[in-house]
Formats: sequence, structure tokens, C-alpha cells
Amino acid sequence: MDSIERRTDKMKELRILFTSVGRRVELMQAYKKAAAELGAKVTVYGADITDTAPALFFCDRRIIVKRIKDPGYIPQLLDVCQRENIDALIPTIDTDLLILSENKERFAGIGTQVLIGDPDKIRLCRDKRLTADYFISCGLKSPVPVDDYMKYEGGYPAFIKPKDGSSSIDAYRVNSCEELKTYARRVEDYIIQPFIEGTEYTIDAFCDLNGEPVFITPRERTAVRSGEVLKTTICQDDVMIEECKKLLADFRPVGAITVQLIKQKSTGDNYYIEINPRYGGGAPLSIKAGADSAKVCIRMLMGEKVSYTHKAAKDKAIYSRFDQSVCVNEKNGLITINDIIDVKKHLDGIKAVIFDLDDTLYPEKDYVKSGYRAVARYLGSEVYAGKLWEYFNDGKPAIDELLSELGKLDKKAECLEVYREHEPEIRLYDGVAEMIDELKESGCKLGIITDGRPSGQRKKLRALGLDKMIEEIIITDELGGEQFRKPCDIAFRIMHKRLGTDLCEMAYVGDNMAKDIQAPLSLSMRAVIFKSSQGLYQ
Repeated sequence: MDSIERRTDKMKELRILFTSVGRRVELMQAYKKAAAELGAKVTVYGADITDTAPALFFCDRRIIVKRIKDPGYIPQLLDVCQRENIDALIPTIDTDLLILSENKERFAGIGTQVLIGDPDKIRLCRDKRLTADYFISCGLKSPVPVDDYMKYEGGYPAFIKPKDGSSSIDAYRVNSCEELKTYARRVEDYIIQPFIEGTEYTIDAFCDLNGEPVFITPRERTAVRSGEVLKTTICQDDVMIEECKKLLADFRPVGAITVQLIKQKSTGDNYYIEINPRYGGGAPLSIKAGADSAKVCIRMLMGEKVSYTHKAAKDKAIYSRFDQSVCVNEKNGLITINDIIDVKKHLDGIKAVIFDLDDTLYPEKDYVKSGYRAVARYLGSEVYAGKLWEYFNDGKPAIDELLSELGKLDKKAECLEVYREHEPEIRLYDGVAEMIDELKESGCKLGIITDGRPSGQRKKLRALGLDKMIEEIIITDELGGEQFRKPCDIAFRIMHKRLGTDLCEMAYVGDNMAKDIQAPLSLSMRAVIFKSSQGLYQ
């Protein structure tokens, strides 16, 4: 990839821990994608009680923790946050919310910001009886619940559910007094409220550290399974947005919050039924539609001021979700190596190996230095190459800085063209050529998937001799532009077809935690991260 584009000003490394990640793969992917697009140094930590939780395999670091009800849970999380210098903790499950909210100050004491509202607000969200009263206090409509079936006088159909439930577990529509009596014996600590016939909506909102809204995105719940949306349509309804603003003005949430409502069929009125002060299961759909709370969250935690964007998500965008599997046995998941030659130790059962290019098969800093030498020659002095490298190491836009110093900013376009189109003076890491020969002799199929400007990447491949060593090479930009760059999995699917090998018998070797592991793991390939001491961004 073009190193001029990749280099950003030096910024703080951000470490974010998500608790109870479970199946929240889309959310982890959203944060990884946001970090890559921002050029931010973000390490995503995932915590769960089991090492087979699929979302863990889409995190940079995996943490196995005690159960939430265990007295040692909070002390363990505090220890992890202090040891790993975690900047922010983001909960993803209802049962985590109150205990984390009650311990926010303890986490703040060790430098970890917990993105959760205040305990009094979290308590009313966990008790549906209090939630209804709260909606009404904010000037919104809500079906009023009772907690004794013998006192219910709201008519039928009605709805019964646990007062602190989630995911539609033990939630039932009841059509008669007899049905209500039966379900009341089945559901523990229940509430009953009138059944509102109409269309269900979710509002995904995200607020800054002061509780001010940044995004408010209503969407219709077109199809639902076990309480989680399968198909949704973004619906930028002005009334819903304004009503949600009323709620947020009092609630003052920190981070993500999800509100559910029903638009009554007969009257068109909105009846609010639930608040989840966390990312909802379908929240990544609002992110994909343009209300990118992952990107905003990273910017916010980096200290940047963020502000409200009205109707950020694309109106009427329709999203349909699907299930996907990831192999989580001991041979799958993320493997880390410190010497590229060591990849051979982790290829048991593997019939095809695909490599990244930059900083995986050769040191990319050599390419940057080579480009700077070409620019220096163009400007008339070899001395400039050293200055460019110094600026680069300081996290500055090197060519801009040098041209500004020389009073030649009008030469920027030409200098960039020289850098990008020069014939690079680069070489493979020691032992790579021999390793490739060994793999080919063993019958292993080989490929390369790399991002970047096609002309520049082709020049690198030729300079390294890889265009002759490895037959199957995909430069993602050649597939149709930057949208096909990793972590998009299209190139991996194409390579799978070209090599004709089962996905579970393929491995991908790369250096970038934010981009190189998501696609192979989601396809049940083996993923190997090479942490080179010579890497440009190590």
C-alpha cells in the first residue's frame, strides 16, 4: 500500500475492551474497520467466559473472565484494565450494565473510561415497570404495566414478559384471561401491559462523554428472531428523532444506547417500550448506513470533539443479516510469529498459503526510503532523502514538510508521482525466497493478496521477484477500487476459487492486526500475524 497515504500524525495508541462479546462479530468488525479508515492505533480487546465465543476471534486480544455474578468479576476486570492500560471499556450485554455502572469510578481511578450511564438510569432500564414511568415522565407515550395478573384491567390482547428480561426470552402475547393466568405461573417476576398493535422500531443513538447526542438513527424492525433483528430499514422519522432527543436530554447516556418503540397502527402514535443503554444487536446496521458510531467513538476517545450529525444514516437503506461460522478449535484463530520463517511451524494440515506483501515478505521501510531517494534525486540533492526520512519518523507528512522548507510546494504533485511510480530498490526478508521454494516443493499452493495502488504494487512484486515465484496474485484495488481492500473478504473468496483448496486448509499470513485477520477468520481459514522488528509501524 502507498505509505504516503498510510502514514498519519503520531497519535496515542488506544486500547478498547468489550465485555461479554459472545456473537457480536459485526460490532468488532465495525471498530476494526473504523480504526483502519482513521489510521488510528487501536487495539481491540474482547472478554468472555468461554474461549469459543466467535467474536473473540475478531479481536486483537482475547481475555477469558469470570462470570458476571462471580464476586471476583469486577476485581478481575480492574486488574486486566490496569495491566493492559485499557482506555475504554464498552459493555455489550444487559446483565453487565448495572455492575459496571456502579463501579465506574473504580475504573476511572485506573484510567479506564466505562462507556455507560449513571446507576440510577441503568436501574430503571433493567426494571420494565420503572421504564414505562420514565418514558411518561419524559413526555413520551408508553403502555403502563402491572405486576399482578389479578389486577390487570388493560384489555386483550396483552403482553407478559420478565421485568428485567432481554432478547424476548419468556415474552408472550396473551389473548385471554385464562392464557394470562397460565403464563403468569410460567414467567417469574413478570409485568403485563396492553399489547400495542403496530410496527416495531429501534432507535440506535450514540452520545459523547457528556451525554450529548451524536447520532440518532430510527430503523424499522422488518424481521426479528429471538429479539434480534434479521432485516431492518433505516427510517429517518422526524417525530421519532425529536422524541428521542427528549429522552436523551434527561438520560444523558455515555456511548451507545438503543430505544425500542411501536408505532400504533390505528393512531400512528409512538409507544416506547424499552431502553437498552448499550449497543443493540442490530446497531452495526446503523453504522453501515452512515451513522458510524465506531469511528466517532475512537475519535472521541482520542480527545477529539465530536458533534451531532442530523440523519447521518442513509434513509430507506435496507439491511438483511445472515449467520456465519468460524472454526474455533485449537488450530484455528490467531497465531502470532516474530520471524516470517516460523510460519512453517504452523502449517500442519494446510494445503495453501496466502501472503500479504508489505511488511510481511519484505520491510516496507525500505520501500519508503527508496521512494524518498527517488524524490531527492528529482529535487536535485541526495541530502533530501535523509530529511524526508526524519520527517516521516516524526509522524509528519514528509514531502509536504520538505517542499515547504524549500519553498517548492508547487512541486508536490510531481514529487508524489515520482514517489509512487519509482522503480523500488527493495529485497525480501532473509530466508523468504528459500521458504517459498520449500513450500512449493512440498506441494503447497501459494498466493498473495495485497492492497494498494496497482502500478506501485506491481513494481514492488517485480523488484522482489515475486511475480515469477508466485502465480496467483490479487491486488485488491484491481478488483474495483479501494472498497475491495482488506478486511473485505472478496479477494479471499476469489483466491479460494483460484487455488481450489478447502477454506479450512488455507492460511493467510499478514502483519496488520486491523486488516489482515478478519476475513480469513470469518472464512474459517487459519490466520498468522507476523510481528516484524523491522516493520514500518511496529
